[in-house]
Amino acid sequence: MANAHSENITEHAGHHDHAHEEHHESLVSKYVFSMDHKMISRQFLITAIIMAVVAMTMSIIFRMQLAWPGEKFGFINAMLGDKWGKDGILDPNMYLGLVTIHGTIMVFFVLTGGLSGTFANLLIPYQVGARDMASGFLNMLSYWFFFLSSVIMLSSLFIDDGPASGGWTIYPPLSALPEAMSGSKLGMTLWLISMTLFVVSSLLGGINYIVTILNLRTKGMKMTRMPLTMWAMLITAILGVLSFPVLVSCVVLLICDRSLGTSFYLSDIYIGGRPLDNVGGSPVLFEHLFWFLGHPEVYIVLLPALGISSEVISTNSRKPIFGYRAMIGSMLAIGFLSFIVWGHHMFLTGMNPFLGSVFVFTTLLIAIPSAVKAFNYITTLWKGNIQYTPAMLFSIGLVSSFVTGGVTGIILADSTLDINVHDTYFVVAHFHIVMGLSAIFGMFAGIYHWFPKMFLRMMSKKLGYLHFWLTFVCAYGVFFPMHFLGLAGVPRRYYTTSNFPMFDNLVDINEIVTVFAIVGALAQIVFLFNFFYSVFRGEKAPQNPWNSNTLEWTTPMANIHGNWPGPLPVVHRWAYDYSKPGAERDFIPQTVPLADGEQDGGGH
Repeated sequence: MANAHSENITEHAGHHDHAHEEHHESLVSKYVFSMDHKMISRQFLITAIIMAVVAMTMSIIFRMQLAWPGEKFGFINAMLGDKWGKDGILDPNMYLGLVTIHGTIMVFFVLTGGLSGTFANLLIPYQVGARDMASGFLNMLSYWFFFLSSVIMLSSLFIDDGPASGGWTIYPPLSALPEAMSGSKLGMTLWLISMTLFVVSSLLGGINYIVTILNLRTKGMKMTRMPLTMWAMLITAILGVLSFPVLVSCVVLLICDRSLGTSFYLSDIYIGGRPLDNVGGSPVLFEHLFWFLGHPEVYIVLLPALGISSEVISTNSRKPIFGYRAMIGSMLAIGFLSFIVWGHHMFLTGMNPFLGSVFVFTTLLIAIPSAVKAFNYITTLWKGNIQYTPAMLFSIGLVSSFVTGGVTGIILADSTLDINVHDTYFVVAHFHIVMGLSAIFGMFAGIYHWFPKMFLRMMSKKLGYLHFWLTFVCAYGVFFPMHFLGLAGVPRRYYTTSNFPMFDNLVDINEIVTVFAIVGALAQIVFLFNFFYSVFRGEKAPQNPWNSNTLEWTTPMANIHGNWPGPLPVVHRWAYDYSKPGAERDFIPQTVPLADGEQDGGGH
């Protein structure tokens, strides 16, 4: 397959050979409507950082309410105004709105758009040896749909009735009946429009990523020579293309129920003692459609982070990644299994116990490829010549949170154990650690590692270390105690539990969690300063700062059109020849031909 299209690529290369010399762009075509994968990756990253700051601020506001219910905070009134923050006390409706929009932004706009959008765009052409994405125009459209979607989601915070307030999963009937509460009116409509545009962005990007990896690999770049980052991006894109359309169908039916009088999700509903006309629908149908996307979505978030950490851990251990083919196999297995486990979110819907036991089995199965990945990371680190860069620390942090969160996942995967902790803080703790923290740590690792490639400068290592330790300690400080709240039965999404005397002695835990959350949020200021200062004033990056083998470090340290000034590189070996016995240096780039009798680590 690689050889079959190498001729086409050579022509494609020749066509672009001198393009970078004549390519003078206007300000708008370079920074706004750019079709260059490097600029689009920066656009995704900056947008995701802004969205993350918004979502983090929301979480601090509602954590203050949970720790000190009824206390007056001047900044809440200053930020939310008299309607939602009267006398500095958070309004209960706005509490639900903040929880909903915080979850939506983090899951979709930061961890899906931010992670895949940034690193798939930056790395795919670089690491497979292509001039750019298969379609620069689709790539540009993908970002602008993402941007428009982000603007609409944020605009819902400024309308009279407040933002969508049904939780990020927007279960009906709350989301299907505009008259149910203030957060079910225009705010919910904007949420649905925003998410539809977001799916369009994801599909445009995903199709582009798949085609580029399959068709535009340079000569010699066999599938078994690709870095694991490429495998992760490929599988992620396939998951997105298969599962996101289901979310659109789910949303379209919800819009019909809201606006056209249909009853897909509604039946036997009373509002104010008055029965509604809707008959025959079921909110459980919504759950099936939503979670059929929702569970692959977990791995759409996780796999790019795992791919990034594979690359960072191998490079900074100065060792080949342990079990390269097993890593590919485990990602493929995770991708396949992610489509047949969605029912574990629905054990309490009155599901047939036999069907429940099937979902228990498939969910526990997914622990096997996940464990393969965890053990392979640990074995790669074992006896390595470890370089503790900030990126490496965040990658090791990812392995830690992936294992910690995975252990509680086994509890939630069991339908009988799940009954006790369903919809409590135990679930919140589980998915924030396994999905939220792992993906965020992977994202930070990617930013610190490829910052020199994106902005041609180096970030401060000392500030990176400070950022890592504060973030790591505070993250566990926030989410670890939540397990105990959940085991004690504290339900999630409650504005306050002060009406339940049995939870009175747990207030201290909420205070501890909130203090850690505030310190952790302030720690991100260190990152933001380091990031934006280094973009403009950081020291100039050398050609290959981490002594890495992959192709992106063979391109000039300048943002040129077409990536390589001359012909495209030819690949002779896999990406993980570190500390190879008999070699002069402890790394051998992929472009170095194999010596006589030397074997290629990626296969023959």
